[in-house]
Amino acid sequence: MNIYLAYIIVFLLGATPFFEVVAVIPIGIATGLQAIPVTIIAFAGNMTTILILITLTDQTKRWLARRKEKKGKNKSEKKQRRAAFVWKKYGLPGLALLAPFITGSHLGAVLAMSFGGTKKQITIWMTISIVAWAIIMGVASHYGIDYFFDRTNSDGFLNLID
Repeated sequence: MNIYLAYIIVFLLGATPFFEVVAVIPIGIATGLQAIPVTIIAFAGNMTTILILITLTDQTKRWLARRKEKKGKNKSEKKQRRAAFVWKKYGLPGLALLAPFITGSHLGAVLAMSFGGTKKQITIWMTISIVAWAIIMGVASHYGIDYFFDRTNSDGFLNLID
């Protein structure tokens, strides 16, 4: 398999909701790709779609607020109260750091926007979270899979295809 194609696939899978850096980094390293490029490329893919989502959600939120204001609807719903409770209890840092494993970072970013976080705050905290999880997954996958490769005399799944 062409090595460039493999890294393009890592980028695209990193950008895919619910797959992201948490899953694509171990898979990329298990295929025999180098850990550092896989980690960086998966991070870039994940952050690309997160930034797009934050921007689109911010614009949609403003549009809905203007529409709601025109119609005169301002009543509090049960879901809004529940969201406010979760937001107050864990805050943006908690949501951003846990989102990759609980909801996925894409849904976590949308939820943070809907709970009232600012575009700048969410971008900063989601970047911190994704960098942290990318490094953790990259290091853990590298050493864990390297240990497995040493025991099985394997160089990764991609080398079996050639």
